[in-house]
Amino acid sequence: MTAHSFYQEKIGSYTGAIRSVKGKITVSAFLRLLSFVASAVLAYFFFKHRASNLLLLSLLSFTVFLLLILYALRLKEKKTLLEKLLLINTNELGILNNELNRLDNGSSFANSKGYAEDLDIFGARSLFHLLNRCTTAHGREYLATLLQQPFSDPANITARQQAVQFLSAQPDKRQLITAYGLLHAGGEGNLHSIAEWLQPETNLHKKKWLQAARWILPLYNIPCFLYYTATGNILYVAAGVAAAWLITARYAKYIHHQHQLISKKQSILEQYAGILQTFVTVETGSSAVLKQLQQTAGSAHSAIGKLAKLSSFFDQRLNLLVNIFLNSLAMYDMQCILALERWKDRHKNNFNHWLHAVGDIECLNALSSFAFNNSHFAYPQVDQNETLYVKAEQMAHPLIPAAECVANDFEAGNGNRLLLVTGSNMSGKTTFLRTLGVNLVLAQNGAPVCATTFVFTPMEILTSIRVNDSLQEHTSYFMAELKRLQQIILRLQNKKPALVLIDEILRGTNSEDKTHGSEQFIKQLLQYNCITLFATHDLALASLENEYNGVISNYCFESIIQNNSLHFDYKLRPGVAKNKNASFLMKQMGIIGGEKM
Repeated sequence: MTAHSFYQEKIGSYTGAIRSVKGKITVSAFLRLLSFVASAVLAYFFFKHRASNLLLLSLLSFTVFLLLILYALRLKEKKTLLEKLLLINTNELGILNNELNRLDNGSSFANSKGYAEDLDIFGARSLFHLLNRCTTAHGREYLATLLQQPFSDPANITARQQAVQFLSAQPDKRQLITAYGLLHAGGEGNLHSIAEWLQPETNLHKKKWLQAARWILPLYNIPCFLYYTATGNILYVAAGVAAAWLITARYAKYIHHQHQLISKKQSILEQYAGILQTFVTVETGSSAVLKQLQQTAGSAHSAIGKLAKLSSFFDQRLNLLVNIFLNSLAMYDMQCILALERWKDRHKNNFNHWLHAVGDIECLNALSSFAFNNSHFAYPQVDQNETLYVKAEQMAHPLIPAAECVANDFEAGNGNRLLLVTGSNMSGKTTFLRTLGVNLVLAQNGAPVCATTFVFTPMEILTSIRVNDSLQEHTSYFMAELKRLQQIILRLQNKKPALVLIDEILRGTNSEDKTHGSEQFIKQLLQYNCITLFATHDLALASLENEYNGVISNYCFESIIQNNSLHFDYKLRPGVAKNKNASFLMKQMGIIGGEKM
């Protein structure tokens, strides 16, 4: 079954299931009303006639009413989950039809550092936007990190690749992970303040007298309160309430501060717990990555779920009735803070690890969804030889719709380390540089790539493609470009293997200076452990192929002038570009020599 037909089938299935649940909710509401009315009527006649059988029937009707309330709550939860699953499948089908992903596009992570801007990693219709299935802040942050700093160790890449392959074959489980994340995605705030809550040492729960008081005072106060209601004697309960408030007041400042750090976290904690609990049911196969994550999830989901409940209970202190009544009789604030301190003492060393696990699960889920949607993409082969190497067959850009993109073959390394790519504007040079860069990012994260074959050595990616000036930093375009080139050289001096993607440098100087500067920069690059694609309009640089035979090669994207029209086939071919489309277009537009079209 194709991804397209799978999503269509799920949309039909979930639409029908939602309709069925809505019908049950309507029937349940009618039965609740009926049982409540019956209970009230039977209670009325019981008090009127004092018939014990009427009391039993009234209690039975009220019990049915309560059970129907619980049933209605379960139906509502099921309906909400089904609606999220319907949304997920509608979104996936839209993505396959080249519509925008409804989840976050990652624009908040956009920056001018590294290759993120050059390769369209963040923003609308970016790589992040295409991949993102993350519902938590940790998931989005970890995905953003991996897309900017992918794995470089071949063993890690292979292990991630195996995890993606196993997880992509379980679309129902993957969608449940996303659905349970979306159920609570509207929760207020994030979990960053919990890190601060976890830091201080906990002391209250270690005080033996306080542990004794938390049990003794409620056991004393509650009977005294009942005695007061029966006799009107307030002395005993007043003494117990005063003791309870004195103890609570002693630690009121500490309790208030702790509540500020952990308040309103129930929803977001339930979101994380739901993702972990669902992941426990995933089949791991032989994937060590999935097995390790599942082991973490097994111990984490119940603990985080418990913290969600404790956070919810603690939030009830804001309720005036709870604050006055339960604090007076049962030291409610102290009960909550002591329970939270016990949780903290037991789990604080694992909490950050659990959050990272959630982020990792969501990243793998995102990459696996991408793999499922593009089953025709190839899983790359990691070349573990020390010599840098990249080879791709029928490689295209994953962000360009299949009907519009043109695939190319490509090979570099094993001596041939710098490719000079010439061609006119709009011919495809820059797109090809981005195509290789984006596919390498996917490959080093264990994802399939938009190619039929892809073999590569893990490398750092260094780029100078899209350079901007800066009014704030008083930096001209030319100086901004020079700084980018300087950064590339500094990174190469670390001797780490790299892929360098350069697009038309030194546009801010005269042609002679540009040619000389470009030539010297190319010769500088040859001194380092890198493969370079150097796109340029400067045909004079093509002579370097003769000077560095077998090391530098000329390739081009050619424009085709046929029947007085300009066409591009976007095919990479050996050699140097020859056609001059600028002159042709200027004539066609009447700018030079000829009539306006």
